[in-house]
Amino acid sequence: MDRDTATPAVAGLPGERAREWVDYHHESAAPSTYVYEFVWDRTAPAEGPFCTDVDGNVLMDFTSHVAAAPLGYNNPLIMDRLEEFDLVDPLKIAGQDFYAAGGPSPGDGLPGSSGLMDRLTDLTSHYDMDTVFLSNSGAEAVENAIKIAYDASDGAKYAITFDGAFHGRTLGALSLNRSKSVYRRDFPEISGVTEVPFCEDRTCSPETCSCGFFADGVSRLRKKLDPERGNVHPDDVAYLIMEPIQGEGGYRFPSEAFTDEIAALAEEHDITVIADEIQTGVGRTGEMWGSDHYAYDPDVIASGKGLRVGATVSRSDVFPEETGRLSSTWGAGDLIASAQGALTLDAIEEADLTDNAVVRGRQFKETMRDADLDPVEDVRGKGLLLAVEFDTKERRDAVVDEAFSRGLLTLACGHKVLRILPPLDVTEREIDLGADLLTDAIEAAA
Repeated sequence: MDRDTATPAVAGLPGERAREWVDYHHESAAPSTYVYEFVWDRTAPAEGPFCTDVDGNVLMDFTSHVAAAPLGYNNPLIMDRLEEFDLVDPLKIAGQDFYAAGGPSPGDGLPGSSGLMDRLTDLTSHYDMDTVFLSNSGAEAVENAIKIAYDASDGAKYAITFDGAFHGRTLGALSLNRSKSVYRRDFPEISGVTEVPFCEDRTCSPETCSCGFFADGVSRLRKKLDPERGNVHPDDVAYLIMEPIQGEGGYRFPSEAFTDEIAALAEEHDITVIADEIQTGVGRTGEMWGSDHYAYDPDVIASGKGLRVGATVSRSDVFPEETGRLSSTWGAGDLIASAQGALTLDAIEEADLTDNAVVRGRQFKETMRDADLDPVEDVRGKGLLLAVEFDTKERRDAVVDEAFSRGLLTLACGHKVLRILPPLDVTEREIDLGADLLTDAIEAAA
């Protein structure tokens, strides 16, 4: 496959072999949220945003596997490094109990969990973070973030989350979710979690606010935490958790007034701020972390997806001193995933991909806004975390189907929002091609 000339080419989706694979998969798979009957053939040509399915269809993937593949398919900055090394078995070890090295000295060979953690502390040093706990997934990263926040809180029992939030599907993370009810209905929850509105009105100020976070010039969170008149004493707050930009909730971008208020209250009341960077981190927004765009400084970062493992990053004084308080969950022992995560961070920095994300994201937004399509109510984004909002949910769903039929993979989120997540090294040609396919799909769905 020549990435410079590749284009989507489909002869009917899903094809016969894809249907066969899907049927085979579901003979033993639990019900879950599969978006398409699209089956990637990992043995077939794929590069950048282009991939091939089991029927030979070539598709353009603008989902990046929900940001879990930030460099797309078979990026040479990762693949060339991996090919240098003879792989061994086991490649997954008890990584919180044993060590594994790539050579006699640190820095030799393929970077593993030690190299990944070293890179993460370097990339979070502006938040004074110096300690990492690796796990399998983003949800586990959130679980460990709330565990260390409770541990460091001296018995504080309350947590603050936001309307529209999504933090994962494990039980602790589910307790913090405030998006679709199906995620947490009938499951037990952590007690003491309280929510306030997430201010997505980007023109919002304390005096003019349509989202409900501010009223009469004062935020609801400030009123809630008022030591004299509020219903949650700030000394009893173990942590506040937020996505810098809400993902599953609909790619909701916060107002400056909102994030300024979060920063002010966190400093005023010494509240531990957990930033859920599972979808916004690792260069996706044009900065290494989504929080880098805003006024607050996180005390804990929960990351995953693009890192290939889960990572909870904070300061040593936040992490428990007792060694048994956090242990196992295996992520630190996944040698290949840790190496992929470390090499991904290297590639983003070496190739200036955060700068590329800013330029190509701006190109996509300008192209779609210039198209001035009737069903589109908003085009928004930071870097390559992009969203197109439609007039109805049914229209959005129709656009997803029409785009798929043309060989463009996209994802729904929120109520009527389409999310667009090209690889961080996406080119000008590829953005134009994807925007053209999406425009055709929107016009067909209209």
